[in-house]
Amino acid sequence: MSETGIGRRNLLGLAGLLIAGPAWAAAPKPRVAIQTDHGTIVVELEAGKAPITSANFLRYVDARKYDGGTFYRASRTKGVKGAGSIQGGPPDRVRRFAPIAHESTRLTGIKHRAGTISMARNAPGTATCDFFICASPQPYLDSHPGAAGDNQGFAAFGGVVQGLDVVKAILALKADGPALYPAMKGQMLNPPVKIIGMKRV
Repeated sequence: MSETGIGRRNLLGLAGLLIAGPAWAAAPKPRVAIQTDHGTIVVELEAGKAPITSANFLRYVDARKYDGGTFYRASRTKGVKGAGSIQGGPPDRVRRFAPIAHESTRLTGIKHRAGTISMARNAPGTATCDFFICASPQPYLDSHPGAAGDNQGFAAFGGVVQGLDVVKAILALKADGPALYPAMKGQMLNPPVKIIGMKRV
């Protein structure tokens, strides 16, 4: 066959691939619906940028470990109306999986903006299943290399695509419950908001 024939054949083959859709097309980002007694929040996970944290979250979701849990904390930014984050997790009786490695915002590029979902933790590498959702930008939760002390920030891994109004409504609820630690005084939702169920959508 001539070079012209081979070229025409290759072009036809390429056209067929484009019509059928590229085999290398990226998989859709996982989405999870968080159904609460105050409304539903849908989050989209950045599984490509934060694979460890996203896989861990989905592991809990698929095992239905968040069902029956709560949003129990509303951490409000002082002096800024509607700013802050809400924190949630599974029921106390749920057995946690092993802690996961920390994926800092410096590595993932996912910043703590309005709607960002991120993992709660103590020291880096201690996160299991409790998470928080930002109702407003909170850049101080990002990694800040060079800062004093624990400067690794929190592991953001996705964002709200539906229900940010629900997040803000929960943040505004009464928060005078008993504090687990002195730093949480005035942040414990009373009563907590029930997580009816969480599932992929």
